[in-house]
Amino acid sequence: MIRPTKPLLAALALGLFAAIAQAQTTPAGLWKTIDDGSKKEKSLIRIVETGGVLSGKLEKLLDAADKPESVCDKCSDERKDKPLVGMTLIKGVKHNESNPERWDGGEILDPNNGKTYKVRLTPIEAGKKLEVRGFIGPFYRNQIWIRVE
Repeated sequence: MIRPTKPLLAALALGLFAAIAQAQTTPAGLWKTIDDGSKKEKSLIRIVETGGVLSGKLEKLLDAADKPESVCDKCSDERKDKPLVGMTLIKGVKHNESNPERWDGGEILDPNNGKTYKVRLTPIEAGKKLEVRGFIGPFYRNQIWIRVE
């Protein structure tokens, strides 16, 4: 019987921890959004990766002022008057090869005003938080989302 040596076990353990840490630095997962003005928990957004492309759907509204049956009345595309819960808010985001800490190239919808913006996602604090930047040209707004799972 072959017995692993302590250095081999340590190397395997380090490799496992590195893989877990890398998995947490992806934007994929469930995120809690915080309202810019009130600082209240606003919603849960689930970001998934399919074929190397990220998309994000609004999974749940958390603010009691928002009703689960709320619709995007200000949207001007196919999402007009569709329910917010289950709506795709982020689409077309890919890993940035020149800056491996970022995902970008897609768009994000702000359902409060119905506008879409270019988006950049950057995991921070070892993947515990996500910096979400929506922008048009030089104008942008950042939000920090908190990982739920």
